[in-house]
Amino acid sequence: MPTTAPSSFRFARRTERLRPSAIREILKATELPDVISFAGGLPAPELFPVDDFARAAQEVLSEDRSSAMQYSTTEGYPPLRQWVCEHLAEAVNLRCSPEQILITNGSQQALDLVAKVLIDPGDIVLVENPAYLGALQAFDAYEANVVGVRSDDAGIDTFDLRRVIAQCPQKPKLLYLIPNFQNPTGVSMSLERRSEVAKIAAEQGIPILEDDPYGRLRYAGSEQPAIAALPQTRNCIYTGTSSKIMAPGMRVAWLVVPEAEVYEKLIPAKQAADLHTSTFTQRIVWRYARRPGVLEAHIKILLESYRRRRDAMLESLTEHMPQGCTWTHPDGGLFLWVRVPESIDTLDLLRAATARKVAFVPGQPFWVGGNVHNTMRLNFSNATEQKIREGIRRLGEALAQLAQSPAAVSV
Repeated sequence: MPTTAPSSFRFARRTERLRPSAIREILKATELPDVISFAGGLPAPELFPVDDFARAAQEVLSEDRSSAMQYSTTEGYPPLRQWVCEHLAEAVNLRCSPEQILITNGSQQALDLVAKVLIDPGDIVLVENPAYLGALQAFDAYEANVVGVRSDDAGIDTFDLRRVIAQCPQKPKLLYLIPNFQNPTGVSMSLERRSEVAKIAAEQGIPILEDDPYGRLRYAGSEQPAIAALPQTRNCIYTGTSSKIMAPGMRVAWLVVPEAEVYEKLIPAKQAADLHTSTFTQRIVWRYARRPGVLEAHIKILLESYRRRRDAMLESLTEHMPQGCTWTHPDGGLFLWVRVPESIDTLDLLRAATARKVAFVPGQPFWVGGNVHNTMRLNFSNATEQKIREGIRRLGEALAQLAQSPAAVSV
């Protein structure tokens, strides 16, 4: 039997910090058609504007022909960059120019590029706690020292933000925020809180990375301006995406970078990764979005459907969750956040729920600097109202049974 020769590959030190996404691993186990999954942050596939995108793709192939298949500029397709500016001015009151827009391969690449050009090993990055897993992965890859700041029902706690900054051994390099329908909690930052955060960051000289993938998905309450649009804001990079309002498979997102010196660093960083975002998909997205009323009509459909699904989940939680459970009541987005009694570990609950063919994401990987074991994230956009009600019923059943078992008690 031949022996296996020892490998000559020597991994970079940073790979010791790389971990597979807990969400992606859970999704692998929930791909069976009979599993009701609240795990991924997936838009509803039956609502994708397939016909409109097919029309846009045909226009690109008919009218742009070879240019749509060719290499292109790193910065992005100029008409798409112009549309992004118009969209942001209307949606979040953010005024910018096409020269400040960088089109990226999804917002995850946007996070990676910002981390690549700003973060050295050991640099402090402040995040809301709990925080978005994709951002934690991006920062971890560049060996950041990620520090969590307490959050509440109005967003990041500004008193704790000041405390954390004062206790940091060095000035934080970045403050990362999702102010609209935060992932994982679904909480939105109030206008007062946004203003205070912008003021603190400006006073302390800490740049803000504002991530806004869900802002157009508001089902209640009033629209809020981007933090980047507030008059007191300084040194803020904004990122948005087409994934949640069009289709995630297109992988078209954007960075808004007002500081020219930062923008100039991002360009070679992106060139090192992929040269440019797909010329073809950029043009399809632009052809789709530029048609008057088409995107807004589609967003209206999303809002009506997702609002009903959110309400179905909230009603079902009230009906089926045992005493001692609490949850957020998001005004929009794709998620809500549940806290169960301290005696329950949601990793154990996931095993019990999976046996009942329902899945969710345990909250532990979202927490920074603490071992919080009794939270979970639920997605309501990807399942029908009927499946949501049945899935929450099963989840409540699993939770009630686990609460009665001695094995549920943490040690």
